[in-house]
Amino acid sequence: MPAIGIPIAAAADRLGLSIETLRYYERDGLLLRPVPRSGSGHRRYQDHDLSWIELVTRLRATGMPIRDVRRYADLVRAGDGNETERVALLQAHRLEVLRQLAEVTAHLGAIDHKLAIYADRLERAARAAGA
Repeated sequence: MPAIGIPIAAAADRLGLSIETLRYYERDGLLLRPVPRSGSGHRRYQDHDLSWIELVTRLRATGMPIRDVRRYADLVRAGDGNETERVALLQAHRLEVLRQLAEVTAHLGAIDHKLAIYADRLERAARAAGA
C-alpha cells in the first residue's frame, strides 16, 4: 500500500522551508515520528507531520534552542502523563519571548522617537522655505 501524503519538495514549499531543513529536523529528532515513505523510499508528509513541523518552526523562530525543541518533542512522543513538564517548558519559553518582545518594543520606541524628531525638523524646514 503506497504512503499517502505529499513529497518532501511540496512539504518544503508549503512550509516555506528548505528540503535540507526538513531532513535536518527529521535527523535531529525534532519530529514526532519517522516520516512515512512511499514504496520507492521517498518521504511522504501527512497533514499532522506538517502541523508539527510548523510548530517546530515557530518555536525555533522565537528563539527556542534546539535542545528544548528536542526535549518537547521527546515529551510529546512519550505520550500522556508528562503534561506538567510540557507546560513548564512552554511557559519558560513564553516568558523569554515576552522579554524579547519588550526589548524589541523599546528599540522600536527609540526609532519612532528619532523619526518624530526628523519629521518635525523637516516640517519646520518646509515651512521656513515656503515663508
